[in-house]
Amino acid sequence: MIDVRFWGVRGSIPTPGPATVEIGGNTSCVEVRAGGRLLIFDGGTGLRNLGSALMQQLPIEAWIFFSHVHWDHIQGFPFFTPAFVRGNTFHLHGGRKVSGTLESALAGQMENPSFPVHLTEMGAHMTFNDLYEGEVMEIPAATGGGSVVITNARGNHPDGVLAYRVDYNGKSIMYATDTEHYAVIDPKLKKLAAGCDLLIYDSQYTPEEYIGEHGGQPKLGWGHSTFVEAVKLAKAADVKQLVLYHHDPGQDDAAVREKERRARELFPSCQAAYEGLTLSV
Repeated sequence: MIDVRFWGVRGSIPTPGPATVEIGGNTSCVEVRAGGRLLIFDGGTGLRNLGSALMQQLPIEAWIFFSHVHWDHIQGFPFFTPAFVRGNTFHLHGGRKVSGTLESALAGQMENPSFPVHLTEMGAHMTFNDLYEGEVMEIPAATGGGSVVITNARGNHPDGVLAYRVDYNGKSIMYATDTEHYAVIDPKLKKLAAGCDLLIYDSQYTPEEYIGEHGGQPKLGWGHSTFVEAVKLAKAADVKQLVLYHHDPGQDDAAVREKERRARELFPSCQAAYEGLTLSV
C-alpha cells in the first residue's frame, strides 16, 4: 500500500484568506508513505505544517524529492523544523542541471539578507543528490520487504522540472507538477504514468484561462497545464485515479470546485487536491 497526504496544493504563491479556506493556500508539498519509508515531494510552504506533525515522530529519516527549485517549491524548507534537529536524516534529491544544484538553491534562499539562519547551521544530517533524467532509485523497505522504486522523467517548464513515479508492492503513484502540455500528449509523461493507480498532475488553469479568454493574458509558455490536458494524459496512460494539483492563486474555493466538476464530467475518477486530503492505493 502507498499512502498519500497533501500539505500544500497551490502554485506560484501562497494564498491565505477566507476565499481559500476549503482548498488551502499553501504551496506544493505532498507526503508519501510506502514500505515504512517517508517520501516528501516538494518543499513549498506546506512543508512547514508537515514538519510540525513530524516533530511528534522523532527521530526522522526521510527522502525529499524536489520537482524543481522555483521559489513556491522550496520556500517552506527554511521553516521545516525537523531539519534543525540533530539525529534526523534527510536525503534530498533534485534534477541535475535543473536551475543549478539543489544544495545551492536551498542555500541561496537562506543567505543574508534573505534569512537569518544559513543552511549549514541546520542540525539534521543531510545529503544532496542531483538526479539524471531517467535515473532509477531503490530504497529498501523498512517494513513489508522489497524496495520502494522511484523513477523520473523531464517535464516541460521554464528552467526544467522532473516528474516522479513511486512503485511499491504492485502499486504506483506519479507526481507531475509544473509541466505544460504539448499539442500531443507528452510521450515521456505518458510512459512514466503508464498504468498508475494514482496520477497527481498540474492542472493550474482552466482551458479558458490558458488561452487568455478568462483572467487576462494567455498563459502559453508559462509551464503549466489544464484539467482537460490532465484528463487526456490519464486516459492515454490508463491511469486509475486522477488528482488535479497546483491550483492557480487566482482560483478561490468555488473556482477549484468548478474545475473539479468539469473534470469529473470527462474522467469520473478525479478530484481536486486540497490540504489534508489523504489517499491510499
